[in-house]
Amino acid sequence: MNPRIEHLKHRTRRHFLKNCGVGVGATALWQMLAQEAPALTAPKNPLLPKVPHFAPTAKRVIYLHLTGSPPNFELWDHKPELAARDGQDCPDEFVKGKTFAFTSGTPKLMGAQRSFQQCGKSGLWLSDAIPHLHEVADELCVIKSMQTTQFNHAPAELFVHTGFQQPGRPSFGAWTTYGLGSENENLPGYVVLISSGTQPNAGKNSFGAGFIPSVYQGVQCRSKGDPVLYVSDPPGMNRGLRRASLDALRDLNEQASMDFAHPETLTRIAQYELAFRMQTSVPEVMDISREAPHTLAAYGAEPGGSSFANNCLLARRLCEQGVRFVQLFDWGWDFHGTREDTGLGDGLTTKCATMDRPVAALIKDLKERGLLDETLIILGGEFGRTPFREGRTSKGQILGRDHYPDAYTMIMAGGGVKGGYVHGESDELGFNVVRDKVDVHDLQATWMHLLGFNHEKLSYRFQGRDYRLTDVHGHVVKGVLA
Repeated sequence: MNPRIEHLKHRTRRHFLKNCGVGVGATALWQMLAQEAPALTAPKNPLLPKVPHFAPTAKRVIYLHLTGSPPNFELWDHKPELAARDGQDCPDEFVKGKTFAFTSGTPKLMGAQRSFQQCGKSGLWLSDAIPHLHEVADELCVIKSMQTTQFNHAPAELFVHTGFQQPGRPSFGAWTTYGLGSENENLPGYVVLISSGTQPNAGKNSFGAGFIPSVYQGVQCRSKGDPVLYVSDPPGMNRGLRRASLDALRDLNEQASMDFAHPETLTRIAQYELAFRMQTSVPEVMDISREAPHTLAAYGAEPGGSSFANNCLLARRLCEQGVRFVQLFDWGWDFHGTREDTGLGDGLTTKCATMDRPVAALIKDLKERGLLDETLIILGGEFGRTPFREGRTSKGQILGRDHYPDAYTMIMAGGGVKGGYVHGESDELGFNVVRDKVDVHDLQATWMHLLGFNHEKLSYRFQGRDYRLTDVHGHVVKGVLA
């Protein structure tokens, strides 16, 4: 329903009855106005819980996006044949006619720079770069047959988060809160936490609301300092004065809503009220010093600091409090090998140490608290890495890989997916998917299914067209469902 069109219908009917001079119309006017008034009354909270299309297996989402895309051959995708052919020229059939970000000519194949072992009862192959994740191998659902159409960071990141490679579409988190609302009226339905000091490649578009009301966009919080910028009262304003000013603003906005029926006016009312409630609720939930010492140690979290570990612990605390969608962006996973810290040796070891422990701790913590089965965890980047050396560093001592969209890996856990399970497969060298291909829209359709939605029916009408996260594509990947 378009509120502007509906409002104009009401205005047109009222105008006719008021001015037509028909006695029956004048007599009936007050009754009709009374009946229609609820349709024009601004909802107190547009994030109130909503019912999905069918019973979900996941009630909430924690999405851990490793910005830059980790090297799948060094972490998840064991390729013995690629290792056996390390240093050989890449077969022409795999690179002819293709464009890579920083590689041309005939590159050299490169085997994994880590050792692999089978882990857990499922025998999942994992590398030595992520030893703590070995302990939760039987909770991991590994999709090794992912494909995307994008090979540059920002478009690929937008594609996986919004279903489109250009800005302007709602993110997966925004669609989730639009469809489900939130379970805590004192906290945002969609919280964003950013570590490693850098915004995502696509900026706030990766967690924006696009053309749907902005009340559904991600609210960026900080694990150090004031959790939310500008939410605190300014000097000289106490809670009573803030409440009085918000009441006056609410009255003005409600009148504007009645006059113009613009959905962003309702958003403004809701966000002012939420900000007022957040002043007391957010500092409490964001204070990880309240956690037991052994919990802090398990995550590697440090109260007062800012880190991916702190954000993983905050994600669990936020989910416990009813936040519907928690998005973590962690910069620094673009392993080209142009510097020591982007190399597949010590650079990858150092970076993995910041991710491996807290992600494993998060999975264990949720499971111990009975939350894992209803919390969908997503872990991965925006594309994969090449099975060959990056062109700019082909003659150097530091090893790295280029961007690669044709075959890569994404990880899920909890929320109704199979644990200790591998879905799909690429060829023996990792160039092309040979079994159970999963494209980005398929993955998004599966996420929506786990949340209780038919991805074709959760839509929003904009400029005369019904839009959805999966655009006009996508099939649920039934093989990953528990």
